[in-house]
This record gives sequence, C-alpha cells and structure tokens, in this order.
Amino acid sequence: MITIGIAGGTGSGKTTVVRKIIESLPEGEVALLPQDSYYKDSSHIPPEERQFINFDHPDAFDWELLSTHLRMLREGRSVERPTYSYLTCTRLPETVHIEPRDVILIEGIMALCDEGLRSQMDLKVFVDADSDERLIRVINRDIVERGRTVEKVMERYTRVLKPMHQQFIEPTKRYADLIVPQGGNNRIAIDILTMFIEKNLNLTK
Repeated sequence: MITIGIAGGTGSGKTTVVRKIIESLPEGEVALLPQDSYYKDSSHIPPEERQFINFDHPDAFDWELLSTHLRMLREGRSVERPTYSYLTCTRLPETVHIEPRDVILIEGIMALCDEGLRSQMDLKVFVDADSDERLIRVINRDIVERGRTVEKVMERYTRVLKPMHQQFIEPTKRYADLIVPQGGNNRIAIDILTMFIEKNLNLTK
C-alpha cells in the first residue's frame, strides 16, 4: 500500500492530476479522499452567515476525521467518507463507502498543511500553476458548478483566495517530494508519478 498527498492552489489542476493517475492504473487500484469532503459541518450557522465562511483557511477542515479515515484505510479498514454541499455549506447525510486499496490519494488545497496527515504519506506532491491560469479556472468552475457571478468570484479571489493561498497553501510547497508545474497538462510528471507508484507496489506486494 502507498499513500500519496496531492496539494496545490485552487484551480491548479490537482483534480486533473488525480484523474490521470487513476486512469493510468488498473481499475479499482485507488482509494480517493478529497479534502473538500472533510469541510466542517456548518448547519448550526444561520444560512445568511454561511457565505462569510473562509473555506481557504485550515480551520475550515475536520482534520481529525480525515486523519482517522486515512489511518483506518492504511490499517485495512473501510470508511464512510462524508459528502459536503457547497450550495448549503453543510455536510450531507449521505456518505461514500471507501474500501482500502493499494493506492490511497488525499487531494486538496491544504493536503500538506497538517503535520499529522503528512506523517502518514509515503509521497507528498504539490501541483503548481500560474496564478492567472488558476484564476481563469476558478472563474469557470465557480460560475458553472457553484452558481456564482463573475463579480462575486473576482471579489472572493481578491479578498480570500489570493491572501489565503500566499499564507497557507504556497508555504506547504516546501514539504513536497515532487512539484508538478503546469498541473494536469504535465504528462511527464504524471508518468513519473505512475512509475513511482507501480515500482513501490511491486516492492510491497
């Protein structure tokens, strides 16, 4: 079994990197823990106040639950991964059943932020991308998937995303064993990651 953490700024291409890794490996080889699923539940906060939650701050995540689930998977036990709604900013009652697999991926903007989580990783990856490219992806994603206007996306980027990236996300690059520039478009980096996984699984099986 091998555990890999994949971090990087919002819109850097982390999800694409993860998808290409999964596609390059045999079906059923990967268990995925997206950090977005582990946002703290905000159902106790009045709906009109939830829009002010800073989702790009470490305090927004349930680190204890994520670390526990990762540890359980590494011990060969299945977990019930939570699901989170960006529309209501609440944790949904439905969960996703995750079985332990040979490869465990933890993907999220702050996947390398927590020391306890990092200590369980065999490989730490930081997906890097130009800030302008990340902004374009954020605009496209938030308009289509989260129902935000261009004005709201730009205001949030300036007020929250950019300063939080500089304060909390960019510094975690120093923990990375591998930095992937150009996100999911970096075919060579994806190939290197895949070869690393296959080599280590052959050694541990």
